[in-house]
Amino acid sequence: MRLRLDDDERRIMQVLRSTGSRSRKQLAVDLAMSASKLTRLSSNLLAHGLIEECATADAVTPGRPAVPLRISPQAGYAVGAMLHRGLIEVALVDYAGGVIAHSSQPFDDPDPRVFAACVTATMHDLAIANRLLGRRLLGVGIGVPGSSTSPEGNKRWTVDSLAVWRGIDLKALFEEHIGHPVWIENDANAAALAEYYIGGLMRRCSTAVVILLGHGIGAGVIIEGRILLGAMASAGEIGCLYPSTDARPSTLDLLVTLRAAGCAIHSLVDFDAAIAGYEDVVDRWVRRAASQIAVIVNWGIAWIDPGEFVISSPLPNRILTALVEHIDFAAMHIGDHVATPPRISVSTLEGAAATIGAALLPIHATTVP
Repeated sequence: MRLRLDDDERRIMQVLRSTGSRSRKQLAVDLAMSASKLTRLSSNLLAHGLIEECATADAVTPGRPAVPLRISPQAGYAVGAMLHRGLIEVALVDYAGGVIAHSSQPFDDPDPRVFAACVTATMHDLAIANRLLGRRLLGVGIGVPGSSTSPEGNKRWTVDSLAVWRGIDLKALFEEHIGHPVWIENDANAAALAEYYIGGLMRRCSTAVVILLGHGIGAGVIIEGRILLGAMASAGEIGCLYPSTDARPSTLDLLVTLRAAGCAIHSLVDFDAAIAGYEDVVDRWVRRAASQIAVIVNWGIAWIDPGEFVISSPLPNRILTALVEHIDFAAMHIGDHVATPPRISVSTLEGAAATIGAALLPIHATTVP
């Protein structure tokens, strides 16, 4: 589904996504738009089923009550999928950004066709379980760990564990095997989209950086509601700043560090039980990773000046919280133009940001050209 909405219609959608609901009068004031123009544009969006009138309306003035408008969850739903080390995640998200379902299961087959078959089966099962059969499916977004090797981003130089994905037009392959329109995006960019829409970033700042600790380390940059892609769709590939022969602040690196210490861990499945007795190893990793990420934060301030940094990862949030607490702002060179250190937060999406963000890709595409 690709709607050709004009700029003013997109502005209406953006305000409604950031506020949740708004009366026509409030929207007209927010957008500096005449009441007649707002009524005409909102009628078009209502006709497309993209927005709806709230079921309840409170009279704010004598006479006819003001009926707020909001994004309609019934406009459709989308699917997101992400492959982590040792497990696959699939999420269903409605058009308003509500998470309908989220599934995580062990999976360790690098064949992209097997991955596509698993995504297809899982999304079908979730659609049945949530009574979505017959509803409009907007498409499938897939988060891929790795930089783009084509301007449109459909071919990726994936991580070593997914080396067989390299050089393949992933969009074409997955559309053939899944049978629905597919969006391919870097996993860090997908995570940034989830943090922007669902994590609340769009209500706190217009520019933000999401640092994803996954297979490697990557960054998704959001500027005025858009993902910064770059000339080759590879903006935010901060992993290249860490020599591949050295330790990196990533989820995969923590697993390698634990195994080197004698811990029998191979994936994130049953993580807490697997690391019992190795808490000191995790603590040392957290302190080292914090010092490495501090450099990226410092550079991010200088290049982008974001309103917020978000740390996202499939790792437990307590580990990410400890990591943020160990970032030393005093050691940074943030310049005289920065009055106070920027906010650094931990994702509230419990490690599912990349998967949920992948599901938001088809929804994001309906209103952003």
